[in-house]
Amino acid sequence: MNPKEQFLSALKNEKPPKWMGYAFNAYASNGFPVIWDPVTMLDAAFSGESYIDLWGATWRHLPTDPGAIPMVNQENKVIKDLTHWRDYVRFPSLDNLDWSAAMGMLSVVDRDTTLVMVPSFYGPFERAHALMPFDEVLCALYEEPDATYDLFGALTDWKIKALGLVIDHIKPDIIHSHDDWGSKTSLFMSPEIFRKLLKPHYTRLYSYIKSRGVLVQHHADCYCQGLECDMVDMGIDMWQGVIPANDIPLIQRNTRGRLLLLGGIDQTVIDHADATEESIRAEVRRAIDTYAPGGAFLPCIASILCINEGVGDIVIDECNKYGAEWLKKNS
Repeated sequence: MNPKEQFLSALKNEKPPKWMGYAFNAYASNGFPVIWDPVTMLDAAFSGESYIDLWGATWRHLPTDPGAIPMVNQENKVIKDLTHWRDYVRFPSLDNLDWSAAMGMLSVVDRDTTLVMVPSFYGPFERAHALMPFDEVLCALYEEPDATYDLFGALTDWKIKALGLVIDHIKPDIIHSHDDWGSKTSLFMSPEIFRKLLKPHYTRLYSYIKSRGVLVQHHADCYCQGLECDMVDMGIDMWQGVIPANDIPLIQRNTRGRLLLLGGIDQTVIDHADATEESIRAEVRRAIDTYAPGGAFLPCIASILCINEGVGDIVIDECNKYGAEWLKKNS
């Protein structure tokens, strides 16, 4: 089996399992396992102590940051009054995008053996708390549900249009869709609020992606336990970033092989300057021993890339080496 076939066999949860290795072995990569497209670069092509994106939101992205961080306060927030959000939100134009760089990356990919994934950062919830302070978004979920629902809907409409262009040009195998719905220990909202305000829009978005013949990988490196069956309902094929704060074996039982879990490795244990090679390898082995028996699982770190130099190489090596050992013992 080539790498693409191996991954797809895990996605199908074939029994007995045919492969257990690092979750992103099969992906086209240029330092990150995605093809960078011009829609993504509308949001991602900024860095510095303080910059304003095309939505008007203020961000920080320094080399030491794990990613771009919204720096929203009362003075610089885009949405001054959520009940009148249409007066403030300006959707970036999707006209005249330059696809040449993406097509250049794509031209060297063997699509018979390699998966092509395109990222889609800042889902409706994350986009909302880049446009207004985080605490105001959380309050609005309960105090202004109608306006919040409408905002989420408009953001989803724009994203459907954007991803339509991505699919037209790149024809990816997978869309990597990013929206964190919880902290490291709990959801940001009740499951009932999620189902009322976010789930309908995600169902629309993911139904569209699936209708175009593309798989959905939802990234949420946080606590999302209690929403796993909703993820299946919405059309999510893979939850990437599942952290051990979630009861992963329970989630596996609840989803019954219908949701491939990518994660399981505790990044807080391994991704720091004092971590030893043995401690890193031991955490990888723990994750595989604990979660692989439940099926529909592949090991990786939640953020895909490690922050500390050298850690990622050890993780990948141990996932592949110990994954092969585990498979031999359990097939």
